[in-house]
Amino acid sequence: MDFAQLYVVAVILAMLGGLIFNIARPAWLFSLAALALYFPGFVEPGRMFSHAVNPAVLTLVLLLISSLALERTRFLGWISRKLFVKSQSLTLLRMGGLVAFSSALLNNTAVVASLMSAVRKTTSHPSKRLLIPLSYFAILGGTLTLIGTSTNLIVNSFLVDYGEPSLQFFDFLPVGLCILFVAGVAVIVSSYWITGSELPKEISKDYFLEASVSQEGGLDGLSLQQAGLASIKGLTLVELIREDRVISMPASGEKLKAGDQLIFAGEVAQAKQLADIKGLSVFADTTGLLDKYLTEVIVSPNSTLVGRSLKQSSFRAHFDAAVVAIGRNGMRLSGSISNVELRAGDKLVLAIGLDFYKRPNIDRNFILLDKKELHPPLARHQEVLAISGFLGVVGLAATGVITLLTGLLVFLMGLFVFRILTPTEVRRRLPLEIWLVVSAALAIADVFNQVGAAELLASLVQSLLSVESPNDYSGIYWAFIVCYLLTWLITEVVTNNAAAALMFPMAYGLAESLGVNYMPFVMAVAYGASASFISPFGYQTNLMVMNAGNLKFSDFAKVGWLVSMSFSIVALIMIPLVFPFN
Repeated sequence: MDFAQLYVVAVILAMLGGLIFNIARPAWLFSLAALALYFPGFVEPGRMFSHAVNPAVLTLVLLLISSLALERTRFLGWISRKLFVKSQSLTLLRMGGLVAFSSALLNNTAVVASLMSAVRKTTSHPSKRLLIPLSYFAILGGTLTLIGTSTNLIVNSFLVDYGEPSLQFFDFLPVGLCILFVAGVAVIVSSYWITGSELPKEISKDYFLEASVSQEGGLDGLSLQQAGLASIKGLTLVELIREDRVISMPASGEKLKAGDQLIFAGEVAQAKQLADIKGLSVFADTTGLLDKYLTEVIVSPNSTLVGRSLKQSSFRAHFDAAVVAIGRNGMRLSGSISNVELRAGDKLVLAIGLDFYKRPNIDRNFILLDKKELHPPLARHQEVLAISGFLGVVGLAATGVITLLTGLLVFLMGLFVFRILTPTEVRRRLPLEIWLVVSAALAIADVFNQVGAAELLASLVQSLLSVESPNDYSGIYWAFIVCYLLTWLITEVVTNNAAAALMFPMAYGLAESLGVNYMPFVMAVAYGASASFISPFGYQTNLMVMNAGNLKFSDFAKVGWLVSMSFSIVALIMIPLVFPFN
């Protein structure tokens, strides 16, 4: 291995480490890695930046923008009213069909976000037993078509960039339908293993609140016990922050000092009780909004808040709201709430002002759990045009009459002409992060191939598996399984899009090295990257329902192992049958 290969591999491993340990947002890590490979001169500038306008990448971006119009129609609202019947099994069966069909055509994050509120509020069945299946069926539906999930489109972007023909709209359908049927049964069966408790009607208890000791009020010098803070019903004092010192689970005899910050865990309803204690001010109370309406939101994966603290984001000014409390999967949050770095999926309790729902940046940054409509409904003719126009584009692209890119460009122009979308909305919701991840990943893969690292890695895998020739079916099949399992492992630990971007070059290079058809290996990456069921952290929809339903990692593991095993077995059997190695 020469210096160039060592350098490229080191950069990619550093990026993977950053993704695993959540050092920064994936878009930043991929972009920094691409720049780290650009500056040594491994690739020419024109070639490096041409990946951003790869036709398949532009198709992905246009598709995500176009789906904004479909989110505003009554289609998903109609589906939410058709989900629930008396039988839980029949409800799950309906959910499987309707959600999978929707996710095959729409962005699955939008599908889950739109239906999540209805599932949380249903009294027909325990909500917790429905939320995980909602996410899982959205994932399964995404495997049915080329546009069903960004993962499929990312894989297609790589194929086009490598000079291969684009995947067709229904190339995924034969394998996807088999997976949906088998894994869907596993979802319905395993959902009964989730503890069937109802979600609390009030704002839940898994939150962290902050209060501070003021100069006035007489608390300075008193112990926690004397101040009445050691035993507040519904709240537990978990940290006392004094300058740069953090005292975890302080003793009741700990003396208070002016300026101390107190972090409580428990019921948000007690925030007002804290604010009523003379000499104590609650974090949100300083904004004058604590007496306002409290609402729960989830930080959107596309939010500009991700990776920033409340202090850095000027939260109050931007949203006319104050954060009363923060929840993160039941995890322990340390330090002042204002300094907590927000993550996608964090659940916030907000005290909102009169202008909160009027702010134009709400739908980009938050998923609302109270299902408040932020936009006026489309007129009937606008809805008909949006739905029929999109289906028309999909139909023409699927039959090869026009390319999907051309159809989406015409469709987007139509959305502007009939004022279904505005340029301002598109600018605000532009999927810049995915665009950066895919463009940077293509550039990284380009360098990875040019320096011979992909060929070297493929040869290493080939030698480890002792594959001697293209006729060695057993060895080739094992190489195919390794590609799938590595992609699955990465997607459970990192994210689905990152897993596809990282594994495609190796899978394609391995197929070339073995002298076999690249399609089974490409599909192994596509399906492996969508097989995120055991961990809630690899797929955005899992993280969304986890926080919305106060679910735990163990809930996903309890259900997900059977779904993941069913998904994987069917994929590993069906992919080589539909896409033969030779």
